Amino acid sequence: MNPVLFHLAFPVTDITQTKEFYVNGLGCEVGRESPSSVILNLCGHQLVAHVTHEPLTRQRGIYPRHFGLVFTALADWEALLERAQRNNLHFREQPRVRFVGLPTEHHTFFLEDPFYNLLEFKFYTQASAIFGSRDYAQVGDTVHN
Repeated sequence: MNPVLFHLAFPVTDITQTKEFYVNGLGCEVGRESPSSVILNLCGHQLVAHVTHEPLTRQRGIYPRHFGLVFTALADWEALLERAQRNNLHFREQPRVRFVGLPTEHHTFFLEDPFYNLLEFKFYTQASAIFGSRDYAQVGDTVHN
């Protein structure tokens, strides 16, 4: 199979704020743009921000709804973390390591954009845990905040 790209559409209320967070903050590239939507390139994947006039509310915890990237190199995860810190992006959850010492050990942090969309960025210590390690059933945190 030829490489495929991931596409995600999500709600925003302001294109200028969207570009401030995703382009200036995260480093996305802008694709096509209209007054009601903007296409963003996030590490080769297509995000489409669509303006909505419906009220957007903050999710109580990080579950169930969030999206993000799984990095295959720790240095790349650290570079994005440093960029997010340098640009004062809103951390919903600070960087940490989950499941220390287990095959599913991974570095993670969560950001929240100005429209309450949550983004998680991960790096697994063992790449096999990205889709494998089925003997370890725990996915995410046991406490849903």
